[in-house]
Amino acid sequence: MEVLVLEIEDPGCFWVTMKGCGPYIVDEIEYKNLNAEMNQFYDKSYKDVDEVKPLMVEEGQICVVFSEELKCWCRAVIKSIMYCTDHYQTECFLVDYAKYIFVKSKDIRVALEAFMQIPYRAKKCRLYRTKPVTLRIDFCKDTAKIVPAKRWDSAATRYFQNLLKATTQMKAKLCAVEGNTFDVFLYVTIKDEKVCVNDDLVSKNFARFEEAKENTGNSADYQENQTSLNVESLPVKIVNTALAFRPVLFQEKVSTNLETGLGISSSFLEETYQRSSTDLNENTASIVKGIPGLPFKENTAVHTDRLQQFLNSDPLKTHIIEDDQQSFQNLSEERNFVFLSDKIEPSSVLETAPLFDHLKKELTRKKFLGPNFTESYCWPPVARGCDVVAISYQGNDPFLYIPPVLTFLQSGSCYKALPNRNGPIALILCPGWKKAQLVFELLKTYERCSRQLHPMLIILGQNKEEARSVKIRGCEVIVTTPYSLLRLFEHHSLLFCRLCHLVLDEIDVLFSDTTEQVFTVLDCYKKAIITEEWEYSPHQIIAVGTHWNKHIAHLIKEFMNDPYIVITAMEEASIYGNVQQVVRPCMNSERTAVLLKILDFTCSNLQKVLVFTNSVNEAEMVHKALKSNSIFSLKIHKESEFNFKYILEQWTNKYSSGTHVVLVLTDDCMQSLGITDATCVIHFSFPSPRIFGQRLHSMSDNFCNMIKNSSVDQEYTKARSVILLTENSACHALGILRYLQHAEAEIPPELHDLTAKMLETEEDKKFSRPLCAYLKTFGICKNRTVCPDRHQINLQIDVPQNIPDKIIQTPGCVTILPLHIVNATNYFGRIVDKQKDQYTILAEEINEYFKKPSNTISVKNVEKLAFYGLCEKTLFHRVQVVEISPKEDENLFFNVKIKYIDEGRTSQVPSHQLLHLPAKFQCLPPQAVEFVVCRVKPIDNEIEWNPKVTHYIHHKIKGKLHEAKIVHTLGNTAWVDPMVRVTRLSDLKMSVNEYNVRSEILSTGLGTDNPEHITQLQKLCGHMKVLDHAKNLEPLSIKEDTAGPENASNPQNMSIQESSTENYGVAQTKEAEDSTLHQRKCFYPEIKWFQNEDTVTVTVKTASVADCKCEFSKEKVVFSACSGDKLYLADMELHQYILAEKSTCVIKDKETIIVLAKEKKGAWCKLLKNENPHVSFDFEHWEDFEDKSPFPVGTKKLYCTAAVTEELVDSSEDSGTESDEKNILACWGLFFQETLGCLYLKTGRTTVLIRLH
Repeated sequence: MEVLVLEIEDPGCFWVTMKGCGPYIVDEIEYKNLNAEMNQFYDKSYKDVDEVKPLMVEEGQICVVFSEELKCWCRAVIKSIMYCTDHYQTECFLVDYAKYIFVKSKDIRVALEAFMQIPYRAKKCRLYRTKPVTLRIDFCKDTAKIVPAKRWDSAATRYFQNLLKATTQMKAKLCAVEGNTFDVFLYVTIKDEKVCVNDDLVSKNFARFEEAKENTGNSADYQENQTSLNVESLPVKIVNTALAFRPVLFQEKVSTNLETGLGISSSFLEETYQRSSTDLNENTASIVKGIPGLPFKENTAVHTDRLQQFLNSDPLKTHIIEDDQQSFQNLSEERNFVFLSDKIEPSSVLETAPLFDHLKKELTRKKFLGPNFTESYCWPPVARGCDVVAISYQGNDPFLYIPPVLTFLQSGSCYKALPNRNGPIALILCPGWKKAQLVFELLKTYERCSRQLHPMLIILGQNKEEARSVKIRGCEVIVTTPYSLLRLFEHHSLLFCRLCHLVLDEIDVLFSDTTEQVFTVLDCYKKAIITEEWEYSPHQIIAVGTHWNKHIAHLIKEFMNDPYIVITAMEEASIYGNVQQVVRPCMNSERTAVLLKILDFTCSNLQKVLVFTNSVNEAEMVHKALKSNSIFSLKIHKESEFNFKYILEQWTNKYSSGTHVVLVLTDDCMQSLGITDATCVIHFSFPSPRIFGQRLHSMSDNFCNMIKNSSVDQEYTKARSVILLTENSACHALGILRYLQHAEAEIPPELHDLTAKMLETEEDKKFSRPLCAYLKTFGICKNRTVCPDRHQINLQIDVPQNIPDKIIQTPGCVTILPLHIVNATNYFGRIVDKQKDQYTILAEEINEYFKKPSNTISVKNVEKLAFYGLCEKTLFHRVQVVEISPKEDENLFFNVKIKYIDEGRTSQVPSHQLLHLPAKFQCLPPQAVEFVVCRVKPIDNEIEWNPKVTHYIHHKIKGKLHEAKIVHTLGNTAWVDPMVRVTRLSDLKMSVNEYNVRSEILSTGLGTDNPEHITQLQKLCGHMKVLDHAKNLEPLSIKEDTAGPENASNPQNMSIQESSTENYGVAQTKEAEDSTLHQRKCFYPEIKWFQNEDTVTVTVKTASVADCKCEFSKEKVVFSACSGDKLYLADMELHQYILAEKSTCVIKDKETIIVLAKEKKGAWCKLLKNENPHVSFDFEHWEDFEDKSPFPVGTKKLYCTAAVTEELVDSSEDSGTESDEKNILACWGLFFQETLGCLYLKTGRTTVLIRLH
C-alpha cells in the first residue's frame, strides 16, 4: 500500500497515513467528512459551551481540541497535564495528524461517540524485525564491534529521516501488528530507484535483522504476541471512545492473506515463499519471514533488491512479463482501471497538478496526500474549463472538482465580458442540505488562500418571503439544492445572467430524486448562455457521481460541449458502453452444459470470448469440456505450462470473420494479460464486485459510445456479459439484481424469487435490532435493504414500555415534558400525571437523600445495566450503565457510558462519579418515553431534518409541559398528534394555546404534510392491536378549573384522529346487531365532518366500497358498506334534525361523502347526540379557512369555530350550562362562542379559552 509519513521519531517509531484499499484502510474522504462534521458541530451546534465540556480531564482521555495551526477541530489523546498560575495546560496528541500541541483545559471538548466511529488516521509504524545496533569499543583489547542496542543511534535516525525526505514515492508492506504498532517493510523511490529501507539500514550497518523463532504451529507463546488481520472478524465500528486509540480493525489471532484479507493456509504461504525465493539473484542470501508461521531458512547476508516483483509494479500500466512465476507475483497488486472518452494525461502528484500555487501550499499544509486515481484524471480537464462527467466509487467526494474550479476562478480576466450585474459565477447543486453544508465548509476552508469569492450556502424553505429577502450582491459562488435554487429563481430572475460554471454534485442522486428540477435548471442555464455577450466568456458543466444514469446521456447531448468522460468504476462504464447483461440460472452441476449452449452459435463477426473461473481445477475442467466438444480454446492460470507471451500471441492473431476465440482463465491472470478487446465475458463462477468490474474492463475496446454515435440501434451491442447464476451464487444474488435493475437488463424470475427470500432472511436477522428510526419518524425507510435496523414488528420488543397502564387502556390527552430533543419531531421525555406525579415525588426524595454527605457513596465495582445515582450541577439523576470501557492498568478511574433513564439522553462519565442508589429509589420504572410528532416530514424528499428546524423546536419546547394526544404506541415510543403548548393564566382563570408543534414546524417552511405516517405504521403492525381499548376513548375535554396549575385545561384545537379501526373490532350498537348483517363482524368506519350555514358534510373513510347503503331519517343516518372482506356499519343519531329528502350520498374511490341538509340554518356544536371515538371534526378544512386571512371574517369560519366545541367541551351534566345555550358573535376579526360554561375566542393563530363562572 502507498503511505505518507506524518511524523518521525526513529526507525522504530514513525507515524504514517495509508492510501489505497484494504480491510484496515479508511478512505480519505471519510476523514474529510468527519473533519467537516466536527467543525460544524463544535463551531455552531452548541451555543452553551458547558454542554460539550468534559466534567474532568485526565491523562489518556479521548477528547476533541482546536488546533490553531490546522484551523480545525481534531480528535486527540491527553498525554500530560501541567498546572499553571490560573489554569491547567494539557499536552495533547492529535491522533489523525501525529502532532503534539498544548491546549488549556477549558478549551477541551467531549469526544462524541459519533465522531469516534472510524480508526485514527495516523498509524504508528516500525520497520519489521529491523533492530538498532551500536558500536561498542573495548579499550582493553583495542577492538570495536557492532552489537545490538536498546535504542536507535542519532545517526541512524538522521539517515532514516533524510532518506524519507528525499523520496518521491513511498510504499509499505504490512507484515504484522502488535498492540497499536504496525510492523512494515518500507519501500521508497529515490531518483527513479526503488530501495527497501529495512535492507538499506542493515546494509549501512545502522540496524540488524532480528532472527525469527522457529514456529511449527504449536508455539502458543509466539502466537499470543501476534495479531491477525482477518477481515471477517473485524468489528463494524468502534463501540467505545476509549478503544479508539488502538487500531480496532485488528483483533483476532488468525493468519490471513494481507493482500486480500482472507484466511489462507500454511501450505499456500509456503508455496508463495518458495516462488518468491526463486526470483532473487544467486547473490541474495536472506529472505526475512513476513508472516508468522512461514517456514524459511535464515541467512546473514543482505541484498537491497528485495522482492522486485513488488517494487517494479506500475499502477497505471500493464506490462507483459515473460517470466511466468514473476508475473504471478504481481497478481496481488492492486490496479486501477479507467475508461476515457478522450485521452487525458493524469496528474498523479500534487506538485505537478493543475492548481494555483497558494492552493497547493494550503493542501500541503493540511497534509493532503495528493490527487487520488480519479482526481488525477478529473483535475486537468476541469482546470482547463472543459465540460466533464466523472463516475467513480469516490464520486460523492467534492474534491473531484473543488480544487480545479477554485483554480479556474482565480483568472479574473476570463470574466471581464460578463454583464455588470449581481449574480454568481459558479453554482454548485447538491442533492440535499447536508451535502451542501459539507461542500460549503470546504469552499470556506480553501477560499482563504484564493481571491475573495464570497460563497453563499442557500437552503430555502417554502416561505416565499424568505426567498425574496435573500441578497446575493458580491457573491460569486452559490451552493444550494435544486428545490432551493428554483425557489430563489422565482424572485431573482437574473440569477443565471453571469453563471459560467454549473456543478452537479452526485449527479446520479440528483437525477433519481429531482429529475424535473435539474432539467429546469439546465434549461435556464442554456437559455442564458445563448446570448452574444457570452461568446467570449467561459461556460462549463461538471457532473460527478457514483453511478451512471440514463439521464446523463441526455445531459451530455443537449447541454454539454464535447465533454471529457472519466469512469473509474468499470461496472458503470459497461452500462455507459451498452454492454448486454445476460443471466442464465442453472444448477451448479449444469454449468458446463449451459456454457456449451452459449458458445454454440454462429456469427458473421469475429468473437473473442473470455471464460472466467475461480480456481485452477475449474479452469482445467472447463478447458477439457470445450476441447472434447471440438471448441478451440486457450487456457491460462498460475499452474499452466503456457506463458503469457504465447497466450497473447494466439489471442492477438488476425482471424477471419465468424471465428470463435475462447480463452479460459482465472482472475489472477487478468492484469498481466491486459486484454481489452474481448467481445464476450462469461462468468463461469461469480467473483467479488471489484473483480466483476475488472472482468468487464476486458471488453472496454468494444464499449459503444451511444452518445457520439446516436445512430446505433439501442438493441444492438458489440459486447456481452453472461452470468451463470447457480445455488452457490446466492450470496451475490442481491447485488446482481440491483446491478441488472440499474442496467435496465432483463431479469429472470428465478433471480427475483431468490432475492425475495434473501431479503426476507436478512430482515429476520435484524429481528432483535431496534425499530428503524426513519420508519418511526416518517412511516417509511427509503434505504431498507442497507439499513441495519428492523422494519417489522417484534411482539416481544414492541410491547408498550414506560407508558402508564391507564394511558394504554384509555389513550387520550396526556401531559408530556420533552427533555432531550433528537430532531424536530423526535424527543425523549416523561408523561406527567397532573393529579399526583410519582416521578416528581421520587425526584424530591432522591435530591433530599443525596444532600446528606454521608449518603453520597461512590460505587467501587461498576456493573453493566445496573442503576446508580449521578450528580449533575445541583440535581441528582437516576442513571443506568449501558457500556463500560476497558480499564487501563495505570488508571484508577475509567469512563462509562450511561443513560439517564428518566430523560432518555446518554453521556460518558468517569466511573467514580457514580453513586450508590438505594433500592427504594429503583422501584419506580424508568420514566423516559420516546415521543414522535406525527404527520409532518422534511420538504424536498429529505430524510433528515434541517438543523435550523431542530434548533428552533429545541429552544421552543425543551423542558416545557405540553398537552398531547397519543395515537399509537410501540415499545417505548408514543406517537402524538397533536402536541400543543398550553399556558394557564391563573389570575384570569383561563388557558391559552401558545402553539401546536406540528404547525410550528410547518411554519418554518422546512416541513411538509405527511398524511400517510400513521397509516404506514398501522400497515406495519398488521395483526397487532393498536390502541386496543378504543371503545373506552373519550374526546379531549375541559373540566371545571378548581385546582392549581396541574389541572391546566386541555388544548382546544386537538383532533381526535384515531387509529384505523380496521385493526380491531368494535362492539356495535344494538340496532346494528338486530340488522340483517348482524351475523358478520362489523367495523365502525372513521368519520370526519365539517359544516356551513345550510349543510353538514360527513366524510366516511372507506376504500373501494361495495354494496353501499345510506338511509336518511329526520334525526338519524344509517350507513353500511363492504370493503374487501370487512363490513362497515355506522348508525348515527344526529345532534339536530335534518331534511332527509334533500340529503345525499356520493361514493368515491377512497371515501364516501354524505351531505346532510339542515332543517334549521345555524351552527351545530357537535354531530352526534352521544360520544363516539370514531367521529371527529375535519380540522383540515378548518385550517384551510384559517389560512385565507389572518383575521377571518365570515360565516364559514364562524361555524367551523362553533363545531370545535365537540372536541373541546365536556358533555357531562355537571357543567352547569345547557349544550344548546350558545352565543356567537363576530366583530373586528374576533370570534366568540359561549357553550357549556366556556367562552372560546380565536383571532389569527391565537386561541384562548375562558371559563365562565
